[in-house]
Amino acid sequence: MEPSHKDAETAAAAAAADPRAASSSSGVVVQVREKKGPLRAAIPYMPFPVAVICLFLNTFVPGLGTFVSAFAVLCGARTDLPDRHVCCVFWLNIAAALIQTLTAIVMVGWIMSIFWGMDMVILATFCFGQR
Repeated sequence: MEPSHKDAETAAAAAAADPRAASSSSGVVVQVREKKGPLRAAIPYMPFPVAVICLFLNTFVPGLGTFVSAFAVLCGARTDLPDRHVCCVFWLNIAAALIQTLTAIVMVGWIMSIFWGMDMVILATFCFGQR
């Protein structure tokens, strides 16, 4: 006999009411860090309006917003690759833009371009939104 949905809700409520009953390892802190590849780590932290413009450009012309964001790196935008030279990060962004443009024919580049633009907006929200 399987437990009903109501029994699962009751058990969850009881665990929430008594934190000691929820987990026996309640003193353990777990940190999760996303491991980014070099192309993804080269996405610059830009001001929110610039990131939205790059998303818009990437949506309608795959790779164009990524190409524009490469110049933000030359203008001093921070990336997740602090140990790399600015020119190297610039060329990584240019390479990502070329990949997006060349593979847009088979829809892969277009989808990648839109996700790249969404990442730019997310990074801008986290970097500049918390003041």
